[in-house]
This record gives sequence, C-alpha cells and structure tokens, in this order.
Amino acid sequence: MDYTGKVIVITGASSGIGEQSAEEFAKLHANVILVSRNEVQLQKIAARLSKYQIKTFVYACDVSDKDQVDKMGKIIIEKFDTIDVLVNNAGFGICNTVEKTTIGELESQMSTNFLGMMYCTKIFLPQLLKQRSGHIVNVASVAGSIGIPGMAAYCASKFAMLGFSESLFHELKGTGVGVTVVSPIMVRTNFFKHESFGTMPRYSATSLDPKTVANAVVRAASSPRLEIVVPQFVRIAIWMKQTFPYLINPIVGGIFRKSMKPKLD
Repeated sequence: MDYTGKVIVITGASSGIGEQSAEEFAKLHANVILVSRNEVQLQKIAARLSKYQIKTFVYACDVSDKDQVDKMGKIIIEKFDTIDVLVNNAGFGICNTVEKTTIGELESQMSTNFLGMMYCTKIFLPQLLKQRSGHIVNVASVAGSIGIPGMAAYCASKFAMLGFSESLFHELKGTGVGVTVVSPIMVRTNFFKHESFGTMPRYSATSLDPKTVANAVVRAASSPRLEIVVPQFVRIAIWMKQTFPYLINPIVGGIFRKSMKPKLD
C-alpha cells in the first residue's frame, strides 16, 4: 500500500513498538501523529523523524482518560480533516499474583490497555466510516490467547482487546474500514523494566526486536486478516492450547509458575 501523505495516529508512541512503528510509517512517507503521556520524549522522536520530510504532530494524552481522548480526537480530526490508520499500541503490564496485586494496579492495566483502545476507537471510528476507508490496528499480545500466571490483569486486557476486535471486524465488513490485531510474543522494550518484574528473566531466545513487530503493524494497516501473530509459528502454540487445553494448560502453567516461584511463595 502507498502510505504517502496518509495520516497515521499511534498511541504509546514514546518508546518501543509505538516509536518504531512511527519510524517505519515515516519511511513510507506517511504523516505521523505521536500520542502518549510523555510529551518531552514525543518531541524528541518527532525531531528525529523530520529527516523523512513528513508532517508530525505531537499530542500528550493519557488514553485511559476518556475526556482527554475525546479532546485529542476532535483536535486531530479538525487539524488533519482525516485519519487513515489508528494504531492502538499504548499499554503496560504488572507482574504479580492476583492476591498481591492491588485493585488500583488491576484497574490501571485494564484502563490503559483495553479501555484506552476502546476510547480511541470510538472517537475516530465515525470519521473512518464517513470516509469509507481506513484501518484500525490493535497491538495485543500472545497473552491475549494464553493466560500467564502473574499477569492476570494484563492477559485479561489483551483477551478483551482480541474479543472486541473480532466483534468489530465482523461489524465493519463492507464499510471500507478494517481492523487487525497484531499479537507478538515477548518484545525487547521498556515493558519489562517495571519494578514488578524484579530479577525475573526478561527475554528469551524467541524475544523480538521492536522493528520486527513494527513491520507487522505496517502490514496490518492494509491487511484483510483479523489477527497477525508475530512470529507466525507461535500460532501453532495458540492453536494447540485452544484445541488440546487439557494437555497444554498444565505445561504452560508449570513453566510460568517455575519462572516466577519467588512471587508465588
């Protein structure tokens, strides 16, 4: 797809997958709108992207706050008249058992990861439907298909994102607007720098570079598919878990419980 002059809105754009996705779209001559709570970091990224001779726009917004999202959406549509791709990428995780996780920590993950995606989708969807074109890309996780001990709220938010996206996918048939979920396995980003992960292993041999996932986000922005799993071979593990849960669940649970044994004790 030719992204020249297209308007791309990316949430969680101040680091990791969001930052790299902004650069990959900029390389394709798209105009990029950078959204996150960290305006200082967004300005640095916008300055770096200027070498691609595109338009950038920085907007500081906490996507878990529906009033902030409402204001953000109205300002962006008024300024650009259109939006071609919305990348709902903002999200974070806290690693702990449900027993030891506070209600506030549980709610904050759901508010940012799921409700933030829903608020952004709601504010931009009318414009996409009006122009009968565009795409919504929701960055989820393999944790949206496999429950991981110690990550209950994060998994719940991504399970919810996948279900919401599947329903919306069917609703949008024939409208010219698409929705695709990108579900990566472990990615080398700031995600694991949260203090709750402690000394747990941060990455594995299968962990991904953010650029790999960002390239999948770019592909997703013009894909007819509901979900793109990164790397693709992990889809086999998801299929096995869904098809043979009585075999796979004990194995998955055992592996993750062993890795986070100090938190379970």
